[in-house]
Amino acid sequence: MRKALAIDVGGTKIYSTIIDENGEIISEIEKNKTPKTLEEIIETFKKIIKKHEDEVDIIAFSTCGAVNNENNKILGSTGNIASGYPTTNFKELSDKKPVFVENDANCAAWAEHEIGASKGCPNSIMITLGTGVGGGLILNNKLFKGKNGAAGEMHFKMSTDKKRKCTCGAWDCFEIYASGTGLKITAEEMLNNKDVTTYDVIGGAKNNDEKMIKVLQRWQDDITEGLIGLSNIFDPDCIVLSGSMAEFVNTDEMEKKVNAEIVTTPTKIYKATAGNYSGMIGAALLALNKEV
Repeated sequence: MRKALAIDVGGTKIYSTIIDENGEIISEIEKNKTPKTLEEIIETFKKIIKKHEDEVDIIAFSTCGAVNNENNKILGSTGNIASGYPTTNFKELSDKKPVFVENDANCAAWAEHEIGASKGCPNSIMITLGTGVGGGLILNNKLFKGKNGAAGEMHFKMSTDKKRKCTCGAWDCFEIYASGTGLKITAEEMLNNKDVTTYDVIGGAKNNDEKMIKVLQRWQDDITEGLIGLSNIFDPDCIVLSGSMAEFVNTDEMEKKVNAEIVTTPTKIYKATAGNYSGMIGAALLALNKEV
């Protein structure tokens, strides 16, 4: 059975493991701190690859940052990792095995499509709700990347009021409302309290604090508004919510509201099931499929 060395690159941690063509993790998951400099990051990659490349058929990276359609280069800057990271020459990391690179949200979306919540859905959207918001689009059973590879960025407008400056530099993007950061801002606005945290909101809602319940509901309503727009554009079979903040979303309620307002056909809304290592699983499956 063919295997991939999967490496998941984030701003704070680098995970790696070996995954087979069924999406099964078949070796210990190794964890490294993401170094502060580009040189150290590349050395970490080389160390991981040298240790395992003789055991696998291909090396598959799931990484922060948009990736080109040739799956060998990162497009543009990523703010949560060492400057210069997009200049990494992934192909040169191994002279024994081919190297494949894909955006982490796209990888996670593919894992859900192949073995997770959206399996059996030819057209699906995956939204990752965390500190920020990521996205992956599956159209007609294929990962949709756009003309250069940067499709799926969740930075469409939720308002023209210029109330919230987004991390991308624009105003009032979906991300700055639907993310964990967005939840905090919503709480600050509704409670007139700059010191409130997302933990305060979640904990308060669990303890039936009416104010916190209203904050959480407003945040969920903002996510719902975004999903209505995405559903009208893509007419998906389903939408999958993943990431640390997805746990606090009521998908049944959200699905009813989305389907009550969209002008396209009804969709389903699920929580992700491929697990915490879906980025590595998706990267491995995409890489092994590309090598067929």
